[in-house]
Parts: sequence; C-alpha cells; structure tokens
Amino acid sequence: MRNILLFVLITAVTLLSATPAAAGTLEVYKSPTCGCCKKWISHLEENGLDVTPRDVPDLVPYKIRAGLTPALASCHTAFVDGYVIEGHVPAREISRLLAERPDARGLAVPGMPVGSPGMEQGDAREPYEVLLIHRDGSTSVYARY
Repeated sequence: MRNILLFVLITAVTLLSATPAAAGTLEVYKSPTCGCCKKWISHLEENGLDVTPRDVPDLVPYKIRAGLTPALASCHTAFVDGYVIEGHVPAREISRLLAERPDARGLAVPGMPVGSPGMEQGDAREPYEVLLIHRDGSTSVYARY
C-alpha cells in the first residue's frame, strides 16, 4: 500500500510540476537520451509546429494520463490543445488534426516504423498507419504511409 501511495504521489508531482505549454504548442515528453525523439522534434519544427521538449525519466505516467494502451505506445508522448500525439506522427497529420478538430483523443503511430519522421534510415521504408484514437479508445486509420 505504501508503494502505491508513493507512486501516486510521485506521478502527481511529476504531472503537476510541468509548466503548461502555450496553445498550439506540442509538449513532448521523451527520454533525455532518445535520438529519434530529437529527430522527430526537428521534423515538427521544420514543418512550422511549435514544440516544447520535456525530458523525463519515466514516460509511463504520461501514457496513462493520455489513456494509451500498450498497443498504441511508442517512444514519446506529446500533448497539444487537448489532444495526445503518440509516436512518430508526421507533422502534416498533426496540422490536419488541429485544423479539423475531430472529437477524438488524438493520433498515434504505434511502435517505431522505419521511414517515419525521426526514424529515417536511408531509403528504407516500412508501410505504417497513423491512427485516430477515438474517445472510447477505439481507433481508425487517419492516414497511410
């Protein structure tokens, strides 16, 4: 019981201690040592999106806060204007989400597909889908790459 209370307290302090990002700014929670996260952030900035990176030792509290399942998980989690952006989602789809404003939780690119923004490896490409996460937790295909 004591460990559970300690975990809840640490999680609450972690989530409440971050300064909120300005409207339209992606607040990206990532490991301080993740190179692909840095590349994804550069991709977003190169495509006109504002980003505030947050290096954190544990991403699990942010994924829980977003209501993400392990099947949707990737190496970083971002929040923008009430939406969650999980994984290597292309800037084009984030901009589309913010323009269309669907009644949804956000977008996800599960895993780390080769060729997605931040995961470039020369000409190598894996097909992948950007998923729209609905309020009930179900998903549908938002875009295919």
